Amino acid sequence: MPTTPGLRRPAAAAAAGTAAALVLSSCAVLSTSVREDDTPESVSTGVPDEPVTLRLAYTDDPPTQALVDGFTEQHPNVDIELQQTQFTDYIKTVKLSMSSENPPDIAQYNSGAMDSLVPAGLILDLDEHNEAYGWEETFPATALESLRTDPEASEYGSGSLYAAPGALSILGVFYNKSLLEEAGVDGPPQTLEEFEQALGRVHDETDATPLGNGALEVGGFQIWSSLLNVLGDEDEYRDWVYGVPGADIETEAADEATRTLTRWAQEGYLPEGTSAVSDIDAQADFAAGDSAFLVTGNWATAELAEEMGEGVGFFLMPGPTGQEPPVAAGSSVSYAVSSQSENYDTAAAFLDYLGSPEAAQIQLESGFMPVDPDAPSEGEGVRGEVNAGFSEVIEQEALLPFPDFASPGMVDQLTPGVQGLVTGTTSEEEFLRSLQQEWDEHHE
Repeated sequence: MPTTPGLRRPAAAAAAGTAAALVLSSCAVLSTSVREDDTPESVSTGVPDEPVTLRLAYTDDPPTQALVDGFTEQHPNVDIELQQTQFTDYIKTVKLSMSSENPPDIAQYNSGAMDSLVPAGLILDLDEHNEAYGWEETFPATALESLRTDPEASEYGSGSLYAAPGALSILGVFYNKSLLEEAGVDGPPQTLEEFEQALGRVHDETDATPLGNGALEVGGFQIWSSLLNVLGDEDEYRDWVYGVPGADIETEAADEATRTLTRWAQEGYLPEGTSAVSDIDAQADFAAGDSAFLVTGNWATAELAEEMGEGVGFFLMPGPTGQEPPVAAGSSVSYAVSSQSENYDTAAAFLDYLGSPEAAQIQLESGFMPVDPDAPSEGEGVRGEVNAGFSEVIEQEALLPFPDFASPGMVDQLTPGVQGLVTGTTSEEEFLRSLQQEWDEHHE
């Protein structure tokens, strides 16, 4: 899975993929500049009639296989061979694989890996395919934002497009309705202060843990980043994650978010021994009724709905006043094309399919949010609440990248850093300083 399970968007035009077959059957060809030998002289939106075999390297399980099956059903002459690798091994080996004499045609995008693949010219600059297919109108703008960078991959959020999203995710708060009722909490909190008060009431009135969490992995800093996103400035945060020169995480908002998390730990709102609890165990404890709230992503929706039925709900982390525009962290399972692929147009056709109505249904069934923002995704129960929250964030263009995208080594500062915060062995100042030092070393 991505470092932060995904896996990060604004209104798209009305005909976002009205039938992928119609788009793919056209043959618009554009001229394009050549950067040494790693960029094609022309691109086409056509899929050839003769047999084509592509190899796709990836680490996420859902929804890659289902999306491949959907594409090859429309194009039976195309065979896509899948090569799945465990996440930690994938990050270590993807550059070696992409620089080999026989690299995969398509590779799952990862921000840490791209820092080396883009400058080395190992993945395709997709700007011409972007123009030919009209991806600016098909994919949400903020879904493409994090997939753009300069030729040296020194700064993200602008520049050329090097990948396309295959499924989106959003981070929010799941809650146990019966535990809130037992604690005397009337529905989901509308402000951050009400949320903290609800944690206190669960702590005082029930035997449950107020806020389930697994700080052993990414769960701890998911709470921290959710607080930061509603307390801080979106543009400042984006600048920091994307590596804009001069960006800083040692801000008043980050300090407030960090002190809030520390206070919740001191008040006993987090599980005992949370630093040794995994994300999957935290989710299991929540589903069993051992905790009242759980900050995680939409990828947990299907399993929680199956186990808890109508007893589980979802809301976005509320802001200080409750009147702020909705904002949340999110990501995408994305794919890049090898610059050495002889079948780069067919590979790009697969990327285009990811924004189609057919792909949207697969993405929803796999527990992810559809790339096509116009795809019907109302749903019922908690699914409908997740989809509604996602739609609100996309409409506001306020889906933010996860903080570990700020540098390849940032997750190694965030995870133990939050563990230190909740155990009282790391101060707020030390935590934020360690993040900025990692950022400075990577970007400067």
